[in-house]
Amino acid sequence: MVTEKLERLRGLLRSYGSCLVAYSGGVDSVFLAHVARQTLGERALAAIADSPSLPRKELEEALELGERFGFPVRIVKTREFQNSEYLSNPNNRCFFCKHELFTELAPLAASEGFAVLAYGENASDVGDHRPGAKAAANFDVRAPLKEAGLTKADIRALSAMLGLPTADKPQMACLSSRIPYGEAVTVEKLGMVERAENILRELGFYDVRVRHHQLGGTGFQVLPNSGGTGSNATILTHLARIEVGPEEFSKFLSHGNPSAIAEAIKAVGYAHVTLDLKGYRRGSMNEKP
Repeated sequence: MVTEKLERLRGLLRSYGSCLVAYSGGVDSVFLAHVARQTLGERALAAIADSPSLPRKELEEALELGERFGFPVRIVKTREFQNSEYLSNPNNRCFFCKHELFTELAPLAASEGFAVLAYGENASDVGDHRPGAKAAANFDVRAPLKEAGLTKADIRALSAMLGLPTADKPQMACLSSRIPYGEAVTVEKLGMVERAENILRELGFYDVRVRHHQLGGTGFQVLPNSGGTGSNATILTHLARIEVGPEEFSKFLSHGNPSAIAEAIKAVGYAHVTLDLKGYRRGSMNEKP
């Protein structure tokens, strides 16, 4: 029974004595931070990493949830964008991100007397490509959701039971996950992705990813409105590949949406805008061509 797993989780948290939770505002970490606070009271604290890979709306919502449900959230600035290994975007990029996160959180936990550092890996993540789990192991970070046998479905069900609005929140991942491995991660690219995804979410799309691809060749030339010549024209060298849930295709393709969406996203700075006919699926950047 799912409630038995919840009690198992509470028992684990009690055994810690105190806990610092690596928090992101996603389904798993909101649930963990909330249950930790319920179980341990002031001996639990959530900490969220702030960097260009975290959308501003996600940060705002994460902080609002902490305030609404009574678990305090500490903002910690992380510096993965100063790490050339992270910026080069290898297929284990998440290792460098999580390593930087735990490099910041481990001394925070020690200095403020939290016995255990925990994060939101769950039982459904076993066997997935998760370089961040290796970083967690380097810092002895616990994964109480996984240890309690809680799957993503369990966590959603229990979140609904506890009244958490994240029960039906879409899967989220950092903005850097929108860039294909091997293409450099930059603050400019992530800003474009964030603005493009905001356009789609404001139109009511639920499962949304805008995959950012660097174009080969010379790109697409856009002449300035002032009537200038090609010598001072803007060269757009990015393609946006949109993924939405397959059940949302009809909405995407109706009422002139394709043209309007394309123009809105081109205004962000993309030369071309495409719709992925396979739809949104987790980890599409891991797929082999």
